[in-house]
Amino acid sequence: MTEFTDSKSSSQPIYDRLKDEIASGKLPPGQALRQHEIGIRFGVSKVPVREALLKLEAERFVEFRKNRGAIVREISDDEILNLIDIRIALECLAIELAVPNMIFADFAKAEEILSAYDSQTEPTAWSASNIAFHLCLYEPCNNDHLLKMIADLRSRLGPYSNTIVSTASGLERPQQEHQMILNACKNGAADEAAALLKDHILTTKKVTAAFLRRRRAG
Repeated sequence: MTEFTDSKSSSQPIYDRLKDEIASGKLPPGQALRQHEIGIRFGVSKVPVREALLKLEAERFVEFRKNRGAIVREISDDEILNLIDIRIALECLAIELAVPNMIFADFAKAEEILSAYDSQTEPTAWSASNIAFHLCLYEPCNNDHLLKMIADLRSRLGPYSNTIVSTASGLERPQQEHQMILNACKNGAADEAAALLKDHILTTKKVTAAFLRRRRAG
């Protein structure tokens, strides 16, 4: 029983680090995750490494392939669109809860992010600014479980998929919609902010779906 507990304990830091590296793009889709090499890196046996990889597999960050072992899982086009649908439910709830708690500092931070967003020219930078803006609006919801679910969803998409979404969406349209959402928040109109956010994410899904179709065709 002690040995099992110890392996579980030693697998957690491995799981945390690998998940962070997958979410950040340091470990890209298709990257092999060799248990022996990971064991050497963390100074542990294969047992906690395998436990960490199995947990990542259960959360769909990793997959095991015959004769290849574990690799970083590549998210499919359909999954990108399905996860955008889940964003609507989670993020609209978050902004409804957040608006009544917002203060001037929250609005100032959001405006600062939007201002920096306008000066960016690359989709990767748009993606980072977009995520920062949305999370800034949701933080005052004061619901750590909900915020973690939103963050985990973003992690599951990963930087590659998030950049695809930003490339498809461009800069001008999302920025206009962001400002409208922020204005509703400033006015204390939680229902309006949630409705605008829903429309914003649905439009993002439509343009992303069209972009993915063109990419497959072309």
